[in-house]
Amino acid sequence: MDIFHQDGKKSGFNIVKGDATKGHGGFGAGLVNLDNMSPVIIDVEAGTAEVDIGALHARSDIERRIRFSKDKADLQGGGKKYWLVWVNTEVTKEGPYFSGAGAAEMIINRESRRGYKILADHVNKMDKALKGKVAIDEMDAPSKKVLRDFLAEADPGQWERANPELKEKLEEE
Repeated sequence: MDIFHQDGKKSGFNIVKGDATKGHGGFGAGLVNLDNMSPVIIDVEAGTAEVDIGALHARSDIERRIRFSKDKADLQGGGKKYWLVWVNTEVTKEGPYFSGAGAAEMIINRESRRGYKILADHVNKMDKALKGKVAIDEMDAPSKKVLRDFLAEADPGQWERANPELKEKLEEE
C-alpha cells in the first residue's frame, strides 16, 4: 500500500506555506512551515553569501548535477567548501528578527560532479534554526564574518533585534 497515494488522493509529508489546517488541528496538523526560513549559502573561498531558496529542497544552484556522499574520500582530490546556513526569522511586536541559525558543511568538486554533505546534519541544523537555536560553532571565523555582514546588510533592523546568542557567536573571531 502506498501511503502517499491512497485512493488517488495525494497525502503524506508536505512542506506548506501558511496554516494548512486553518486552525482545525486535524489531518495535516504539525506540518513543517518554512515560510520564515532562508537558506544562506556561503562560498568560503570567495567570501560571499547569497540566499538560494532552492536549497530548501536540496536543489540550490551549487547542488544541481552533483552526486553527494557522506565520505569525503569520494571527492577524488578536493573541492570547494561551502556553508549552508539555515536562518530563521520570527516576528514580535517590535518587528521581525533573526531568531535562529544552523550551519552545515558542503564540499563540492565540480569537475568530478561529486560532493560531500551529511543530509542528517543539514536537517538537524535546519530543525535547530526553526526552534530559535544557534548552531554555528563549526564555522570558521572568516565565514562567520561573511554571514554577520550579510545579515546586517540584508536588514539592519532585524540584525539589531537578532537573537543575542546569534550576534555573540558571529562577533567571535
